[in-house]
Amino acid sequence: MSSAAPRAVGQDHLWSVTEHLEDILATVRPLEPIELQLLDAQGCVLVEDVTVSVSLPPFDNSSMDGYAVRVADVAGASEEYPAVLTVVGDVAAGQAEQPHVGPGQAARIMTGAPLPPGAEAVVPVEWTDGGLGGGPVSGMRAHSAAPDGARGEVQVHRSAEARAHVRAQGSDVKAGDRALDAGTVLGPPQIALLAAIGRGTVRVRPRPRVVVLSTGSELAQPDEELGPGQIYDSNSFALCAAARDAGAIAYRVGAVADDAETLRSTIEDQLIRADLLVTTGGVSVGAYDVVKEALSSVGDEDEPGSGIDFRKLAMQPGKPQGFGSIGPEHIPLLALPGNPVSSYVSFELFVRPAIRTLMGLEDVHRPTTRATLETAKALTSPGGRRQFLRGKYADGKVTPVGGAGSHLIAALAQADALIVVPEDDTSVEPGAEVEVVLLG
Repeated sequence: MSSAAPRAVGQDHLWSVTEHLEDILATVRPLEPIELQLLDAQGCVLVEDVTVSVSLPPFDNSSMDGYAVRVADVAGASEEYPAVLTVVGDVAAGQAEQPHVGPGQAARIMTGAPLPPGAEAVVPVEWTDGGLGGGPVSGMRAHSAAPDGARGEVQVHRSAEARAHVRAQGSDVKAGDRALDAGTVLGPPQIALLAAIGRGTVRVRPRPRVVVLSTGSELAQPDEELGPGQIYDSNSFALCAAARDAGAIAYRVGAVADDAETLRSTIEDQLIRADLLVTTGGVSVGAYDVVKEALSSVGDEDEPGSGIDFRKLAMQPGKPQGFGSIGPEHIPLLALPGNPVSSYVSFELFVRPAIRTLMGLEDVHRPTTRATLETAKALTSPGGRRQFLRGKYADGKVTPVGGAGSHLIAALAQADALIVVPEDDTSVEPGAEVEVVLLG
C-alpha cells in the first residue's frame, strides 16, 4: 500500500462516494509479482506476455479413430465397390515409430496419433468394415482383445480428400505466437494452454489475502443457540464470499466482542496473513462503536496518511465508513458499517475495486448499464445523498426488490443489481431510465 496524505476537511464534511473511492484507489497498489506453479496461479493475473515455444499440435495427427490412407487408393470407393487395402500396422497415440503407408496400404490409426509417413488422409472407422469383411462398423475392438486388427485387409466404403480428418501441426498455435497477454486472469482454459505449451510455472500477481472481521457482542455463530438480544453473524460470511468472488483468498475471523483492546489485539494477530483487512460494524456514532474507538488513534506519526480515517459519506445505505492503513507494513484496512445491506453495498462500491487493484487488473469496477425502471410508484431519495437500491435486472428493465429499506437481507439475496439514484434526484418516476450496477 502507498500512503497518501488525507484531504484537509472539517469533521462534519460529507464525502461523496467518488471522493472516498478515489482516495482508496490512490493508496492501494498492485501486489508484487511472484513465480507460481500452474495450479497455484489459478485466478491470478499474468504480468508478462507468454509466447509459444512448442507448436500445438506439435505434429500432424488424426482427429478420428480410423485408417490412415493415400487419397488415390480410396478414390471412388463406395459400399458397393469398396477399396480393399492391406493393413500394415497400428499407429497409437504416443507411439514412437510408425509404419510407412505405401500404395494399396493403410494403417489403423487412433485419435491424436501422428499421421504416418506416406499417408495423406484419415478415413473414420465408421466408413470401413473394420477388417471384418462385412458392412460398415461402429468402432474398433480393443487391441488387447483383437490384436489381429492391425493386420489383414480393410474395406473402405467412402473416398477422402487430402488432409481429411488430419489436424495440422501448428493449426492451434504456432511456435513464436503470443499465447496469452499480460493482464490475463488465469482460469481453467488458460491453465490448460500453459500446460499444453510446456509451461510449468508462470509469473503473476498473487491473489490478495483478505481478512474479514465482524464486530459486535450481539453476534452469534450459525448453528449456535441464540442468547437474549443476540443475532447470527451474517456479515463475515457475506463479505468472505464476496471477497472470494472478487478473486481474493479470504479468511473469516469469528465475531469480535465490543471491546477495543480485544479488537486491536485480534487485528494485530491477523496482519501476518493479510494484504487487506475488512471490518464490519462499529463505525457510527454510538457509545459501543468499538472499531472507531479502537482504530481512531492507530497509525505511524512518521508515515503521512497512515492510520484510519473515519468519514460520513453522501450515500444510503452506508453513510459511515473508515479507511486507512495499519501495522508496520501499512496494510490497508476498510471499515464498513454493520448493517448487512450497508456492508454489502459498501463492499461492492469500495472493497471489490480495492481487491481488483491489488490483483493488478485494469478494470476494477462492476459493469454498469442503463435500464428502464419497472415500479408502481416513484422511488424517493434523500436530497444530497446517492442511494443504492437492490433490484432484479432482465432485458433492459430493472425492478426494485424489497422497497427502500436498508435492513432487508432477504431482498439482498434476491437482487442481482444495484439501482443507482443520484444525489441530486429526490424521486425517480416509473419508466425512467436509471443507472444499474450488475452484480451477477
